[in-house]
Amino acid sequence: MADRKSSYDYEDLLKCGRGELFGQGNAQLPLPPMLMFERITSVTETGGAHGKGQIKAEFDIAGNPATDWFFSCHFHNDPVMPGCLGLDALWQLTGFYLGWLGAPGRGRARGVGECKFTGMVTPKVKRLEYVIDFKSIVLRKLKLAVADGVMKADGEVFYQATDLKVFLEPVAA
Repeated sequence: MADRKSSYDYEDLLKCGRGELFGQGNAQLPLPPMLMFERITSVTETGGAHGKGQIKAEFDIAGNPATDWFFSCHFHNDPVMPGCLGLDALWQLTGFYLGWLGAPGRGRARGVGECKFTGMVTPKVKRLEYVIDFKSIVLRKLKLAVADGVMKADGEVFYQATDLKVFLEPVAA
């Protein structure tokens, strides 16, 4: 993919969710409301904490109608973003990276080593930032990414995950 971009806006992410970015049957992002970021600000094949690539994305929270669905039901009169949604965003970005590299197949989360939550995302948070640092990329018969990720809320690390694993499931012909 010589023409791959280093950043993606919301419309690009929706194209990915519809299977238009990497081609039908290949890595897709979920569509809203499960899409947990609005833009990918940077994606590189080198760099990051392990030198094997990095991806960064952002999601605006304050005043965003896209967040109303989870704040209105989790929890009544005590709105908190479910931690599993932040973790899912880290997996979403890891799978996107495999598609960005040009690997064929459908992304599937395969696990996480450790996950630590040190803060809660409430409607007072203005912006989430996700940073994924890739540790290992396998692009043989098995297509697999292993990465560490963090979610920052207004610049402060709230979630940390090690050994996020996503593989691409081959699509039957």
